[in-house]
Amino acid sequence: MLISHFQHGPVSAYPRDYVDGAHQELHQHREAQLLYAVCGMMRVVTAQGAWIIPPTRAVWIPPRVEHEIFMSGEVRMRSLFIDAELSPANLQQCCVLAVTPLLRELIVRAVQGPQHAENPLIQQLMLQELASLENLALHIPMPEDRRLQSICLALLQKPDHLNTLEDWAQQVGASSRTLARLFQQQLKMTFNDWRQQLRLMEALPRLLAGESVQSVAQDLGYGSARAFSAMFRRLLGENPRQYLNTLNKLSELGATQDQCISVNASFTPIAISTAPMVRSNQ
Repeated sequence: MLISHFQHGPVSAYPRDYVDGAHQELHQHREAQLLYAVCGMMRVVTAQGAWIIPPTRAVWIPPRVEHEIFMSGEVRMRSLFIDAELSPANLQQCCVLAVTPLLRELIVRAVQGPQHAENPLIQQLMLQELASLENLALHIPMPEDRRLQSICLALLQKPDHLNTLEDWAQQVGASSRTLARLFQQQLKMTFNDWRQQLRLMEALPRLLAGESVQSVAQDLGYGSARAFSAMFRRLLGENPRQYLNTLNKLSELGATQDQCISVNASFTPIAISTAPMVRSNQ
C-alpha cells in the first residue's frame, strides 16, 4: 500500500497518536520518512530486518521501502516526510538515529501546523540536523542463507538460547567456520554480535516498562546484571540505568508540548517474516 503525506514543500510534518498494541500494516511512501515518537516505543519491520525505536529516538526509512510498525505503550508519533532528492547522502538504508534537542523541538514545532512546517528556515534547520545525527545499534538484520535463517529465527523465539556457533553448526549441517563466514558476509557482524543486538532489542521494552536490570539479564541468559550492563554499555554508550535516566529526562522535555499518559506497555517478541514481501502497485 502506497501512502503519501507530502504537503508542505520539501519537508512535511505529520502527527498521529496510537494506543498500546496498535499496528500499522505493511505500506510504503514516495518520500523518505523520519519516524519519531515523543513517547512510547515502536518497532519497524521490513524484509531486511527489524529496528526498535525507544522514546526520543527516530528511525530513518528511505523512499519506497515497505515497512510495518508495532506500538508498545501509548505512542505519540511525530513524522517528517522528506523529498527523496533532499535525503542526506549518508542515509541510504533504514537506521535508528539519536535525535538532538534542536531537531526534537523543530519537529514538535513543525507538526503544530502548516505555518510552521512550511517555514523555510525550520525546514533548512531540520535537514541540516538530520544529516549529522548519530546512528544507533538498534537493528536486527536478517540473512538470506537458509541455514543462518533457521539459527536467527530460533534465537528470535528464544533469545536466551545458550547454543554456541559450534552447536548450531551440528544442527544445520554446516561447519562453524562456514557459518561464521556467512554471518560476516551477509550480516556484516559476528554471530555473537548479532545475538547481543537481539538481546538488547528484547531488553529495552522490558526495562522501559519498569522491570529490573537483574530480572531482564537473567531472562536473557546473562550470568549477572554486571555482564548484561557491560554489553549494554558497549552497544549504547551508557549502562541501563544511565540510559533510562537520559530517556526519562528527554521525555520530560518533550512532554512540555506533548503530554503522554503512563501505561503498562504490551510486549511481544520480535517477529520477522523471511518470505518475500509483495509490492503493491497502488
